[in-house]
Amino acid sequence: MTAFDLIVIGAGSGGLSIGLSMHELGFRVLLIEKEEQAIGGECLNTGCVPSKALIHVTRLIQEARRAEAFGMHASGKPDFERVKQYINERIEHIRSHENADYFRHQGMGVVIGTAHFTGPNSVAVSGQVYTAKRIVIATGSQPIELQVPGVEQVKWYDNRTIFSMPTLPARLLVVGGGPIAVELSQAFHRLGSQVTVVQAGDGILEKESPEVSRLLLERLSLEGIAFRLQTKLINFPSAHTATLENKSGQQSQLDFDAVLVAIGRQIDVTGLQPEAAGIQTESGRLKLDAHLRTTNPRVYAIGDVTGQLYFSHTPEMQAPILINNFLSPFKQKVDYRNFSWVTFTDPEVATFGLTEAQLQQQGIRYEKIVYAFTEDDRAVVDDYTYGKLWLYLSPGRSLLSKRKLLGGSVVAPQAGEMIQDLIMANTFDLGAGAIRQKIYPYPVASRVSKMALLDQLKREIPAWAKAILRRLY
Repeated sequence: MTAFDLIVIGAGSGGLSIGLSMHELGFRVLLIEKEEQAIGGECLNTGCVPSKALIHVTRLIQEARRAEAFGMHASGKPDFERVKQYINERIEHIRSHENADYFRHQGMGVVIGTAHFTGPNSVAVSGQVYTAKRIVIATGSQPIELQVPGVEQVKWYDNRTIFSMPTLPARLLVVGGGPIAVELSQAFHRLGSQVTVVQAGDGILEKESPEVSRLLLERLSLEGIAFRLQTKLINFPSAHTATLENKSGQQSQLDFDAVLVAIGRQIDVTGLQPEAAGIQTESGRLKLDAHLRTTNPRVYAIGDVTGQLYFSHTPEMQAPILINNFLSPFKQKVDYRNFSWVTFTDPEVATFGLTEAQLQQQGIRYEKIVYAFTEDDRAVVDDYTYGKLWLYLSPGRSLLSKRKLLGGSVVAPQAGEMIQDLIMANTFDLGAGAIRQKIYPYPVASRVSKMALLDQLKREIPAWAKAILRRLY
């Protein structure tokens, strides 16, 4: 069969989100991926799954070290080969239901090979032409490569290759300060590497509010990771030496055994020959409208290739919008105001909704709550009183007014789980009252959201209201 209802180019998070959903709705779907082992995309093969498996292992190692304060003694060094074996086992476990044969058994069409457009509704793979009423581009993104003098003599890695590193480096130089950089920096530090992070900006996690990033930076520094902020990598004079330059122009040398490059993502759709389908690009990226549609009304995009948000769960938000726009005359636009994400360091950083900078840029009035975990009972017993919660609420004129949760962040262990009620309230416009009124089993960690909002409510009760309450009593 060469004619389908939908062709999806790319079988990563984006391609599988839309392809499987449309297949389950009864449509004839063709999934195209360059290599069979690439099914599952970067998330399964070189991103989320291996990195979180590594983080799990290194968290166990760190907890063993912390247990020494209570008389327990762990001996030996982490076995890097066994760590990599565990990572590969987790990947293969998930691959058992994310592979070509599995999808074919489910009734989907799967073709392995490089695709390119041959017309407005057709693509070719290995000389065979396939057509569909609609086509979705889901080819993802790639890590930006390091371009400095001398890099050709250095053994450097990115997230695609770091998990196949043959030996644990004694000294690891990490270039970049985003989520991939800080997650892997902490993981390799806990395995035993001496880690130095070089970041051109004045902080890490630049997508976060500065005070959120500063708290994580403080925790990672206390653990022993070295940070060189406002510092540029100038060149590599030798295979194991880097030249760095700080904001004052002073240069220094840093020795290393391996380099991890995590300086961002890039998109390349030239191999698809989009011009053959009447698809326009801007600076190498697909030109998309608010419905994720290209300049060819038959062709859409999903996931990293849209160039909008580089998260594996982004397509989970985009796929229902595409399906609605395929099937309904009432078209939906992409709106990321309720989006959320987590950086899986220890402590984690979890953020939802609009950041403070976005609120200010968009001229949205808000009230800010900063709640320290110093007196939170769960934080006290689990030893993370350094934790903190930031919330942004719509202003309220009275105690009974509905206060919208506009956004916020949490820095704490398991912050990604702790913030789920806040995401729910933000997504479905439940308001702060829904969190305040919920009864949380004591002493779950997520109860801190309620305590922060109750604390804010108590501060807002005016003296005249208290006088009335006393008279009523």
